[in-house]
This record gives sequence, structure tokens and C-alpha cells, in this order.
Amino acid sequence: MRLRLADPDERYVAVRLCSDLPLPEDQSAYARRDGEWRLELERPPVARLEYQLEVVHRDGSSEHLCDPANPHRAPGAFGEKSVLLFPGYSAPRWLEGEAAQGSTEELSVRGLGLGANVAITLWSPADADAAEPLPLLAAHDGPEYDKLASLTRFAAVGIRAGALPRHRVALLAPGDRDEWYSASGRYAGAMVRDVLPAIRAAVAVRGAPAAMGASLGALSMLHIQRRHPGTFGSLFLQSGSFFTPRYDSQESGFPRYKRIVRFVRATLRRLEHHDPVPVALTCGSAEENVHNNRLMARALSAQGYPTAFDEVPDTHNYTAWRDAFEPHLTNLLARAW
Repeated sequence: MRLRLADPDERYVAVRLCSDLPLPEDQSAYARRDGEWRLELERPPVARLEYQLEVVHRDGSSEHLCDPANPHRAPGAFGEKSVLLFPGYSAPRWLEGEAAQGSTEELSVRGLGLGANVAITLWSPADADAAEPLPLLAAHDGPEYDKLASLTRFAAVGIRAGALPRHRVALLAPGDRDEWYSASGRYAGAMVRDVLPAIRAAVAVRGAPAAMGASLGALSMLHIQRRHPGTFGSLFLQSGSFFTPRYDSQESGFPRYKRIVRFVRATLRRLEHHDPVPVALTCGSAEENVHNNRLMARALSAQGYPTAFDEVPDTHNYTAWRDAFEPHLTNLLARAW
């Protein structure tokens, strides 16, 4: 595949493709020829590739931009990126499906010990009365999951199609994400003592909620479930940041790296756990976290958790997480509910 960037006025002195894939120099550095920059890109081991171009100006400054020659874009937590869609890739069919009508309610709950409120958007089927007991799916990074991965649309289409029972979704805003989601005992306590009871006070919840999260959000949901048994009835963990020194030394500069490593090490070393709930893990086959996710999936399975683990041909992004909802989240929730 040949990528091109027009530059007839010679504005740039270098151009490089930037993505989450560790591409060699000959697969990332563009070469100038005939008034444009060109890159011969071999098919990477993914179904789609999100990327930006790093362009270096004559004064030595640089900037990142989307590829003007590629109309395909992907939204992300840190802005829009260009995306290459390779043969065989297709977006989930549920994106075009008929959806049940929904309504939302905004909550704000003071988390004791956090020094802050946790903002919650509570989605429900439009015809659901607050007193009607329904299953609950609690999602870390909930607003991002909804905006960038269409989480409540997934729920609404599943309900309309009969693939999922009527249920509610609690979209939990991240707040001080790096602190709260990094195996924080204070955050786990606030979730159990304050946040989840406030949701139950607003609407009737049937059974223990299902919980989901991606990256640090997945790590935190597992931490809460381990620290407070009985809180969640199932876990959907995507690209969890289950850092280990063996595979994740590059993350050692993260302020809460050691705390995460301690929690992960303790979890991996356990031979059993007295609250082994159904768990589904998904991870991009080409992302750094795939190694620690494989370890965690094996450990949870050995401890009695009914475990499913699937690798998707992508990297660490919301579209990859969205594309794994079906069938993996559907199967988990159908089993748990």
C-alpha cells in the first residue's frame, strides 16, 4: 500500500507515520519524491490502523495531523485520527440496527475519601419506571464509551432485538482517572459505599450489577470486585492495564505504576478466589497490553472464574473496544442476567 502526502512547496523536511504499532523505520518514514512524500506500507497484522502524520517543518518544529489524502477518520479520547481499513474489516452490524427508545438521568454522588463528586449518566429504556427492577451495567469512562463506542446504542439495539433483556447502563465519568482507576482503595470504597447505593436509591436494580471498563478502567473494575466480593455479578474487561515488570517496564514512569504492579502480582499469585464471577476479557492482538491480559485471563480461569478471552486484530482504541461488544459483551450479559 502506498501512502502519499502532497508537498509541492517543500514545507516539510521529514514526514513520519505515527501509530500504536511498533513499526520499523522503513515502514514509518516517508521518502520525498516528485513533489510529494511517499510511504510503501506493508499490510500490518491488524484489520484497521489508526494513525497520524508527524511533519517536521524547516524551522525544526513539528506537528501531528490527520492524513489529508485519507477521508477515513476515527474518533478517540485524544482527538481524531486517520484510519486505514484493510480488506475483510467491517463495522458491527448493530450500528445500523433498530434501537429501543431510551432516556437519561444525571446524578452526582459525593465519594467519601475522594474529595470530589462522581458524575453519572444513567440510561434506561424510555418506558421503564424507576421502581421497575432491571439489571444494571456500570461502565467506567462511561461518557467516553458512549460517545466513542456507542455503548447505549448497543444496549438499545440489543434490547430491541431481544438479544439482551431490558436493562440500565450507568455511565460513570472518570474524574481524576489516573488516581481513581489505578487500584485505589479509596475509590473502590467510594464505589461500594456511595456510588452504587446512590444508583440503587434512584432506580430499582435487579441483582448484582455487571461492570465494564477499558485500560485503567478495566483494572479498576477488577480491583473493586476483588476487594469487595459480591459487588459485581460479572466483569467485562477490555485491554486491561494489568501491569507487570516483565511486560510493562515502559510504564514505570506512571505515578501509580508500583501500586498497580502490587495488585496485579497479588492477583496472579492467588490459587483461588471466593467470588469467581463470570468474566470476559478482550484485547487488541497488536497492543502492548496483550501479554499481561493473557496472563490475567489464565490466572482468573485457574481461580474458578468462568473466563472468556478474545484477541481482536486491532490496537488500544475505542473503535476496537466497540467492535468487540458483539458477541463478547452480549454473551457475557446473557449468561450473567
